[in-house]
Amino acid sequence: MLSRILPERRPPLAAGVGVALAVVALETLVLFPLEHVAEPVSLAVIYLLGVLLVSIVWGVTLGIATSLVSALAFNFFHIAPRGRFTIADGENLVALVVFLVAAVVTSSLAEATRRRAQEAERAGREAGLAAELARVLLGASDLRAALGPAAERVAQAYGLASCRLVLDAVGGDERWAAIPLTRDGDRLGTLLVPRGADDGVGAVLPPLEALLAAGRARDTLTREVVETRALRRSDEIKTAVLRSVSHDLRSPLTAIVTSAEALASPALEEGEREELAAGIAGESTRLARLIDKLLELSRLEAGASPPQRDWCALEELLREAVTSAGVAPERVRFAVERELPQIRADGAQLERAFANLIENAARYSNGEPISVRARVSGGRVLVRVVDRGPGIAPADQQRIFEPFVRGADGSGGSGLGLAIVRGFVEANGGHVHVESLPGQGASFVVELPLPEAVPG
Repeated sequence: MLSRILPERRPPLAAGVGVALAVVALETLVLFPLEHVAEPVSLAVIYLLGVLLVSIVWGVTLGIATSLVSALAFNFFHIAPRGRFTIADGENLVALVVFLVAAVVTSSLAEATRRRAQEAERAGREAGLAAELARVLLGASDLRAALGPAAERVAQAYGLASCRLVLDAVGGDERWAAIPLTRDGDRLGTLLVPRGADDGVGAVLPPLEALLAAGRARDTLTREVVETRALRRSDEIKTAVLRSVSHDLRSPLTAIVTSAEALASPALEEGEREELAAGIAGESTRLARLIDKLLELSRLEAGASPPQRDWCALEELLREAVTSAGVAPERVRFAVERELPQIRADGAQLERAFANLIENAARYSNGEPISVRARVSGGRVLVRVVDRGPGIAPADQQRIFEPFVRGADGSGGSGLGLAIVRGFVEANGGHVHVESLPGQGASFVVELPLPEAVPG
């Protein structure tokens, strides 16, 4: 409470002298009417109020001086004989000495109280600053990004024009004083404050060093966790790739080799030879598509497939995608909005994405028609590829866009098509998601941005 009343710095000494003289004069005047109520000797305690006030605000030295002036004024105006600095009664002399001792003790106690109050206030500010620095430095995801705000807090707390906090070992110059921050002999960083202010920030250095050490340890642990997750994810992908290669690549290769060996038999009739040749061609096409998908996915994950943007007619891309997917045109029902605006994107990438969606829909539709719809909504182009298949469970609707994740029954494609769809769509600024209920088919929705200026 006292620390809130006291000023941060003591007022000028001249003001203290003036206040002390004014207070002593006021107390001397107040004692005159009170002499009719009590003995003058017992009224000397009133002077202690002024001594206490001066001691708290201006310190013990001026407080003792005020007590001496108060004793002289009390002796001169209120102790007989009045108007002189002599004391006729020994009792009055004892009272004056007791008053003087009490005034000196009061001044000393007031000074000690002030000092402790200021120390408590300073400790509270330092604790608050340490808590704020902990929130800034340890609450940020990146320690380096939090250095600037932390330096601002230090500058505000100590009234500095500016302050800098870096994680490197730097030296000072004519403007900046460099304060090294260390922990257990390790250099953590450097606090740069204006030249001449380095002695006033010593209290913040220990908590700042502890927080920097904790922040660096946290960043190191975070990097290790991220690396561990990346390695685990890499191992999972490698395992999935090997599993896919062992099955999806071996199956068409086995069919090709078997058919090729059978072609060498002289007992085969012409029709059988044509059937085997057609099987070889079909399995070769299947194998080529799988290899293309593996290459496309590897380029996407390596960031080696930046889109080559140009103006594209979306309806034309969708019809080309049907051809690329190898789906009979009569199985696809188009519902494209008239005068659909062109988009600026990589046409080849989007054509591959839509082809994968159409191929996926045809695989699960059991011969039923596929619906392809396109329209403009809310400043974006929406393309829906709808099938009448078994649908997708809500728990699987996010997973199916991950590489090598197949349908719930594990049948169907290689688990690469939808991952490639997401990669190509997002590379062109779009988004893809699925809307489905088990047993009611699936609707894959591709959202693509419309450019601000569209050519005619």
